Amino acid sequence: MSNKTLYTGFTLINGTGENPVENAYFLVEGNKLLTVGSGDKLPSAENIEIVNLAGKTVIPGLINCHVHITMEPVGDPFSLMLKESQAKTALRGTANLKKHLKSGTTYFRDLGGPDGVDLALRDAVKEGFIEGPEFLVSCKVLTMTGGHGWPMGREADGPEELRKAAREQLKSGADVIKIMATGGVMTPGVEPGSPQLSKEEMEAAIIEAHKAGKKTATHAQGTTGIKNAVLAGIDSVEHGIFLDDEVIELMVERNVYLVPTLVAPYFIVKNGVEAGIPKHAVEKARMVMGSHMESFRKAHKAGVKIAMGTDAGTPFNFHDAAPFELKLMVEGGMTPMETIVSSTKTAAELLGVNNNYGTLEEGKFADFLVLDENPLNNLDTLFNINSVYKAGKLVK
Repeated sequence: MSNKTLYTGFTLINGTGENPVENAYFLVEGNKLLTVGSGDKLPSAENIEIVNLAGKTVIPGLINCHVHITMEPVGDPFSLMLKESQAKTALRGTANLKKHLKSGTTYFRDLGGPDGVDLALRDAVKEGFIEGPEFLVSCKVLTMTGGHGWPMGREADGPEELRKAAREQLKSGADVIKIMATGGVMTPGVEPGSPQLSKEEMEAAIIEAHKAGKKTATHAQGTTGIKNAVLAGIDSVEHGIFLDDEVIELMVERNVYLVPTLVAPYFIVKNGVEAGIPKHAVEKARMVMGSHMESFRKAHKAGVKIAMGTDAGTPFNFHDAAPFELKLMVEGGMTPMETIVSSTKTAAELLGVNNNYGTLEEGKFADFLVLDENPLNNLDTLFNINSVYKAGKLVK
């Protein structure tokens, strides 16, 4: 049986932001794209299987830069995680991996999970004995004592403790170091806008990550905390709820990415305490939602690099619901093409995997989605994907 497949006759949106190409084709050999082109003159070779995708649109697989694969998007995910066994959490993560893959996410970054379960899941996918997107892990988040995310964090205080905490995660096998710069919505007793770890504390952890060739991300919602993280050398700001002009300018200057996760407070407010979400979380989400969208608009307008991430695993923020984030990004001023680029090329660049993923170009992995409609005309087509291919293999 041939391991070469020629896909023909579709509209190609390759993820780079270039105009769609009509009557496109590509030749997949094994798990990679061998040739990409357009027109009626097709590559010829022996033993090629031909798949006619006339009338379809093909885009790269989505890359989600902010996921909690071990968290279940119920009303109170933290409480559930603290109560259940590691084995159950691992099984939950395995089920969630399939949800991401079948709904079009072919690569992601996990930003916090308990007790090494994320590492085990990552390696199991790599080794091919469970099905899911490949992904990067942060292991335990670095937070101050009692800080945001402490139930799945490594609590540390002072630059030396932060240095050690970062080294511990790197030793465990972390691909990225996640640092909590501010309070957040889900942790009781902490204020989303308030700074937590200091610039000096974060800098110590960031230096360790960068020395090891790893990137860093920060949960950062309040202006002072975001600024501290950017000045400390962070690579991406997650959420970025209260951005002012000075911070936005710094982010552009220093090439810091924003991963907005607009859907996270949206789903908390939409479902409310009636759905079992803790009252403190609903009140805080309601308080930040307007500022969140306004900050996103300003950052986008100013030219901050924006990568798609959903915070999947937070309340009612499901593991197969990434297209909701793209729709909110459009509400915030992005064009549909910009949302696709932020979910493919830009996301791959942030994750440092753009040599192999993020765009449909020759030599890259054949991670792609077949859609019944052109998403530039109707983003809702992403909720009902025709086919998902991962590394050249049909998975849905």
